Amino acid sequence: MKDINEEVLRVLITEEQIDARCKELASQIEADYENKNPLLLCLINGSLPFLGNLIKYIRIPMEYDCIRVHSYQGQSSTGNVIVENYNFDKLKGRHIILIEDIIDTGLTLHTLKQMLKSIPIGSVEICSLLNKPGLNQIDVGAKYIGFEIPSEFVIGFGLDYNEQYRNLPYIGIMNPKAIK
Repeated sequence: MKDINEEVLRVLITEEQIDARCKELASQIEADYENKNPLLLCLINGSLPFLGNLIKYIRIPMEYDCIRVHSYQGQSSTGNVIVENYNFDKLKGRHIILIEDIIDTGLTLHTLKQMLKSIPIGSVEICSLLNKPGLNQIDVGAKYIGFEIPSEFVIGFGLDYNEQYRNLPYIGIMNPKAIK
């Protein structure tokens, strides 16, 4: 049986580092959203582990929901942002925090923020576990960033390569030899 850890060239961010940073981000969100009952809107599938870890440490009233938005196939963006069926009406008047796993080009978050601005919401901010500033084509103005990382292809903790490797408990750089 193949061990998926063998596909990792090296660990970039450990499970312990992720957990510690989620605690810090949760503390910032608590301070900024006290008495606002924010809605954390998770971009699935990749952001689910991040959301799950983050909300363990948020101690103010909040809600979460999930939205399926994608633009990637394999290692690269298709350039087309697709939002699958979602009822945007339930977001009216809400303070929304978009929960993202990684900001690469910024195209997905930019497109989603533009969609949200077309409805009367209270506010919208972005919380991303990772940011690759070297690849950002659009500045999405993310308020909460877990880690800045180099322009390497990463997997683990929700991040995938063709839907695989999401279950690694850390963020690792994928071994180029494993990419098919």
